[in-house]
Amino acid sequence: MATTRVNDIDVYFDDLGAAGDPAVLLVSGLGAHCLVYDDEFCDLLVRTGHRVVRFDNRDVGLSTHLDGASADALAAVLAAASGEPVPAAYTLSDMAADAVGLLDALDLEAVHVAGASMGGMIAQLIAIEHPERVLSLTSIMSTTGEPDVGTPDPEVLGALMSIMTPQTTRQARIDNGVELARIIGTPEVFDEPRVRERTAWFVDRAYDPDGTARQLIAITASGSRADGLAELDLPTVVLHGDRDRLVGISGGRRTAELVPGAEFRTLEGMAHDLPPAYWDRMVAGVLDSAAARR
Repeated sequence: MATTRVNDIDVYFDDLGAAGDPAVLLVSGLGAHCLVYDDEFCDLLVRTGHRVVRFDNRDVGLSTHLDGASADALAAVLAAASGEPVPAAYTLSDMAADAVGLLDALDLEAVHVAGASMGGMIAQLIAIEHPERVLSLTSIMSTTGEPDVGTPDPEVLGALMSIMTPQTTRQARIDNGVELARIIGTPEVFDEPRVRERTAWFVDRAYDPDGTARQLIAITASGSRADGLAELDLPTVVLHGDRDRLVGISGGRRTAELVPGAEFRTLEGMAHDLPPAYWDRMVAGVLDSAAARR
């Protein structure tokens, strides 16, 4: 177990591969433990000669949870819809700064950055706000923060809100997580026994629906990254599944449209998850953006 102190919080991380190899920073999505990037997924990158760093964002997993801070996601959504300031304990920029602080702690000057979903949003902000630390960018099933792209299916949004409703028993917590994974996941390759086993693992590792709510508030409070994306000057690959009901594929297309020279790749049949059947295509996106930098 490894943690480091960053921005007055403890950040849990795993540092995999050889210290001298070029590093890939993997950024996790909403409420997702860093272990959502499976050991086997990380090993695919390590075997290509890359060092891999994955970490728990604040408010999830074994990093610091901001217990007691506001977790009223509905109030945040309503405030944003009415044009009022969104009360938030932190923003995505703060989460990007956490990632950069981790790089400092590991003496990593610049890395290839890849992120999925909210992790893609954070990865974009690392590139926008700390461009000297990013060699290449891979944005997976993410969006730009503009309100008219990447919008969710209402049914899926409702399921997301339900997962943030605290459950009192371990079994209910696991069942709730599995059901959400079923709703947002890729139907043809949905592996319920695997999902159930991993969901139980995550529930036992750290269960905090309020933390997930605070992360959602951070997304809501952070607004559009469109102007910053248009100013990026680095190799970028954007990956998005064409069956994504949580972050519509228009979010990925718009990201690639904004970033000069970005390549957009459709992941046919994939929804909003990281199923093993698609790992090779995700890894290829990371490697191709990294190779373009070299």
